[in-house]
Amino acid sequence: MSDAPTSMRLDKWLWAARFYKTRALAVDEINLGRVRVGGQPVKPARDVKIGDVLSIRIGAIAREVEVKGLSNQRGPAPQAQLLYAETAASITAREAAAEARRLAPEPAATIEQGRPTKQDRRRLAEWDRWSVSLDDRDPGDDPG
Repeated sequence: MSDAPTSMRLDKWLWAARFYKTRALAVDEINLGRVRVGGQPVKPARDVKIGDVLSIRIGAIAREVEVKGLSNQRGPAPQAQLLYAETAASITAREAAAEARRLAPEPAATIEQGRPTKQDRRRLAEWDRWSVSLDDRDPGDDPG
């Protein structure tokens, strides 16, 4: 990083810092408004400089990071983590959200399978839904 630039494109920085696997994914997320610089929505070509504060939302996880370095290359994860520092408020908010998800998980997340398949529906139809069959009745229950 000796010949590191003084500013670079936001989408390229997000890719180099390993927030997104490809620059195209970074561009899509920026265009959807999930990445902000200084609280303002931006475009992928926006230049970021050291000291800028980014708000990044990936799924349900929101992070606020400060740009600490710039790199033209996407390096290994330990090197990428040197490019930013997460703010203390962001860390506490992320941990609180993780604890809330642990204590009260989303009910839909417990569903392991979706709609029953045709084979599943056939198995359900074969299952005897009635607790009493005609052969199991008491003789004293005759309506006659």
